Amino acid sequence: MRATARRENGTLKHDVAIREHMVVADEPEENGGDDSGPSPQELLAASLASCTAITIEMYAKRKRWEIGDVAVDVNYEPAQRGSPTKFRMVVSLPKELPEDQRERLMQIAAKCPVHRALEGEVMFEESVEVV
Repeated sequence: MRATARRENGTLKHDVAIREHMVVADEPEENGGDDSGPSPQELLAASLASCTAITIEMYAKRKRWEIGDVAVDVNYEPAQRGSPTKFRMVVSLPKELPEDQRERLMQIAAKCPVHRALEGEVMFEESVEVV
């Protein structure tokens, strides 16, 4: 998987190419941006929320469970001195869903690829390319 960010017109706004898709990342005005798109940290929260929701939906579809509407809300707090990065995630499932299915879906939610990447060990390989 690959994403490429390119700065636009000397601003903090970046066009991010992902396959044939374009996403805009920017910073809020109070951080020196134009607020023309979500910040990279907001995109991280969005990645976790969407990955969790999609993972739940895919699992339910495989099981042929009619689960109704699913919503995932993620609040992201970056690490501060002496405290870790915090993600607060609320998964909203219909009350009509049986308790055993809700429990299983929450177990599956924790197995989404973004969740696993965030809680696992991460390695970076960085280099500079002079163009």
